[in-house]
Amino acid sequence: MTAAHRGKLAYIYVRQSSVNQVRHHQESTELQYRLVDRAVALGWPHERVHVIDEDLGKSGAGTVERLGFKKLIAEIGLGNTGLVISLDASRLARNNRDWHQLLDLCALFGVIIADGERLYDPCAYHDRLLLGSSGIMSEAELHQIRQRLHQGERQKAARGERRLPLPAGLAHNRSGEIILNPDEEVQARLSLVFAKFRELHSARAVMRYLRKNDLPLPVRPLLGPAPHDVMWREADSARVLSILQNPAYAGAYVYGRYRTEGGRLRHDVYRPKTVKVPIVDWEVCLQAAHPGYIGWEEFMENQRRLANNINRYAAGHTGVPRKGAALLQGIAVCGRCGRRMSLRYSGPAGDYPVYTCRADRDQEGGPLCQEVRALPVDTHVESVLLEALRPDQIAIAIAALGQIEEETRQLERQWALRRERARYEAERARRQYDAVEPENRLVARSLERGWEEKLRVAEAIEQDYERWRSNEPLVLSESDRQALQKLGEDLPGIWHAPSTTSAERKGILRLIIGEVVLDQKRFQGQVWLKILWQTGATSEHALQRRVHTYCDYVDLERLRSRVVELNAAGKMDKEIAAALNAEGFVAARGCAFKGENVWLLRTRWGIPTVKINGTSANPDRWPDGTYSVQGTAAALGVTPQTVFDYLACGLLNGRQLTKGQPWQIELSDDQINTLRTRLARTRRSRRKVS
Repeated sequence: MTAAHRGKLAYIYVRQSSVNQVRHHQESTELQYRLVDRAVALGWPHERVHVIDEDLGKSGAGTVERLGFKKLIAEIGLGNTGLVISLDASRLARNNRDWHQLLDLCALFGVIIADGERLYDPCAYHDRLLLGSSGIMSEAELHQIRQRLHQGERQKAARGERRLPLPAGLAHNRSGEIILNPDEEVQARLSLVFAKFRELHSARAVMRYLRKNDLPLPVRPLLGPAPHDVMWREADSARVLSILQNPAYAGAYVYGRYRTEGGRLRHDVYRPKTVKVPIVDWEVCLQAAHPGYIGWEEFMENQRRLANNINRYAAGHTGVPRKGAALLQGIAVCGRCGRRMSLRYSGPAGDYPVYTCRADRDQEGGPLCQEVRALPVDTHVESVLLEALRPDQIAIAIAALGQIEEETRQLERQWALRRERARYEAERARRQYDAVEPENRLVARSLERGWEEKLRVAEAIEQDYERWRSNEPLVLSESDRQALQKLGEDLPGIWHAPSTTSAERKGILRLIIGEVVLDQKRFQGQVWLKILWQTGATSEHALQRRVHTYCDYVDLERLRSRVVELNAAGKMDKEIAAALNAEGFVAARGCAFKGENVWLLRTRWGIPTVKINGTSANPDRWPDGTYSVQGTAAALGVTPQTVFDYLACGLLNGRQLTKGQPWQIELSDDQINTLRTRLARTRRSRRKVS
């Protein structure tokens, strides 16, 4: 120990690992504070000895931020420290990273390290070796202590005797057994959560239902001013998921649902990461260990449904029915490779859904496996579904009536329990106010304010209940029942109603249909569908698809023969198009036939228009005495274009059977002479001008 060391400050580092140790192991704390006397005995004045005790109650394993240790490192790095004293190496650090950082800085700035017995110079090899071993033993000691404790904890948990924190729906009785929470409102609210998830199949939908009806959820916080007390909080997705994923509500005793692995450094502190353990890897899982709200089979089904609600096409998850226009979202399967088909939207406004199999492109960089336009396929599947449900419409309507009445009864039960709790809280506040001495106005005023607040809450709940009763009658009238049953029997009307959302249609579809396999490359111009019903049955269907050219048309030869037949019957292109549309033909791009489409097809196939004189050239005069355009031009001595001009301005009268057929012009001898005279006069005037 040199004068250079004594010319700097001495730091006493005091730490204990937990608040419980600080509270109950005070002798250790006093022993660490007494190290100030050791620094004074080593030659430091009392006023130059500083105690760092900001880390009392904090672990030294590196998992929490220790401000006191950071302060000590900073003082060493600034060159202000000559001596660091701690009771032993475990007080300074329980992890080698912090310990060796301290040793490196002390060696760099020549700081002496002391414990309760001797001094160490980090610059000396043997002292540095001894200090390094002490740090390693300190970390190993912590590991051994933790391992022994965890082994005993696991052994106790394997017997189901380790007392675990219980959720709000469960409680311990006087003998220590786990029972359902005696509070009826808590039981009813949790039972409602499981019942609505059984109906809606989505935790988010359950959360929206609870918020819509102003139904909070019971929670039991582990921290806070009132730990382990049941409190009511507004429903959100995290709370609903914690209820659905907690095996305790299924009557199971589980140990090892979470484990710590990995982590990262943040603010120079290593923070481990807590991850969920798969159900098959739980260390202890004792089924039917205590009463529960649901059975184990339903709990496992809920977990499968929650995992399936995550929209991951690559993992084969269908996802929750969403508000998009694609009816088969999540249940469309590629008929070529068997993978789940994803969804994209095309079109100018991005509102035209397309089922696409992009696994080959994403994984191998190849072309798309296939793409199927969604709307025609959805329309066909929709018609098949409604046809399949037609015999059961009456039963569906009766079941819907029963479900509406059951839901109303459930809500009435929830409101009754809420009103009862509010009245109890108000009565309890009144009894507390009555129990206080009248002279003690300091307490009486506070209790009076609390009583008034409880009365206002009870009154607000009563008003909300009356408002709900006015909108939701408890018993449906006979007229309402008949109207609902009539509406329920009209399933197509409900399906196509504007009030029915896309998510609701998809939910109905998934109750009946499990998957739909699509393949548009199996047959030319068709989309092949295979419907896998929830009953296990399958059905195959074919749908004409939209193609870009008639080379891929589904039934090109039948279309061609029909066009030839209609054309031979003397029908014009528009008439042929109307006949094709009436017979169920669809144009290549999925639209109805028009006259232009028929003209293009006839031109491509070389089918001439059949006129009133067959396929031969037009004669000068028709059998009924009328003139053709060529005959009129010869009779007047003009060009055919002049004849068309005369027809347009009304100098000649003619008719066509239909547009495209030859003209039949009525022309008498007097009219021929008149037009010839007019032509001669016009020609003379032109010669004179020239």
